[in-house]
Amino acid sequence: MERSEYLRMAAQEGSMWWYRALHARLLDLCAPDRLAAGRTLLDAGCGTGGLLARLVAQRPDLVLAGLEYDGEAAAIARSKTGRPVTAGSVHAMPFADAQFDAIVSADVLCHAGVDPGLALAEFHRCLRPGGLLVLNLPAYQWMASAHDAHVGNVRRFTAGECRRLAAAAGFGPVETGYWNSLLFPLMLLHRLAAGRSDAHSDVRAFPAWQDRLFFTATAVERRLARTGLALPFGGSVWVRARKA
Repeated sequence: MERSEYLRMAAQEGSMWWYRALHARLLDLCAPDRLAAGRTLLDAGCGTGGLLARLVAQRPDLVLAGLEYDGEAAAIARSKTGRPVTAGSVHAMPFADAQFDAIVSADVLCHAGVDPGLALAEFHRCLRPGGLLVLNLPAYQWMASAHDAHVGNVRRFTAGECRRLAAAAGFGPVETGYWNSLLFPLMLLHRLAAGRSDAHSDVRAFPAWQDRLFFTATAVERRLARTGLALPFGGSVWVRARKA
């Protein structure tokens, strides 16, 4: 990822609608009925600590830690969260076998320097039997844009691909789905209009009214998801699985 993107992420991930929506979605996927108090959770590829900070605030009952490849980003995450954040690779995580009850990883397997199969094998190794895996990944390779280039993404996924990858690494059962569906038509129009020539990524401050509107759309979608209603497409793929 470009150095400027780490700094942009650090500045925006506590306030920008996209990060707030992402973190809310991931918290839903590892709610207390899925991950009880006192359990250990690793944020694998935690960047500058936005999700980890949200977990500290929303799930103080968990024992939380982070892993981040970039040393400067890891230092920012440690300062932001007050939790241990280790500098290291998801290909060879510096943790013992079966050390964690849950691993959450947001938009990491899509990066240029990451082999999804190797990373998932490491997640499997470091989870306890029955441990929870939660992933978020960008959807659809044909949606690749200048934003992906700025943040180092070289691959995007379908729900089916995610399900097959997780199952091949030994996880089961594997649940997958899409989210950011209500805003997906706008995302598609933006991609078509901007192409691959944008000078900046999509990480930026939005006008207050627009930020509220976009976040409200994702909040409505989350409420519908709790009732079992979800659209079969979206800007991102979520994965929830257990170590078999």
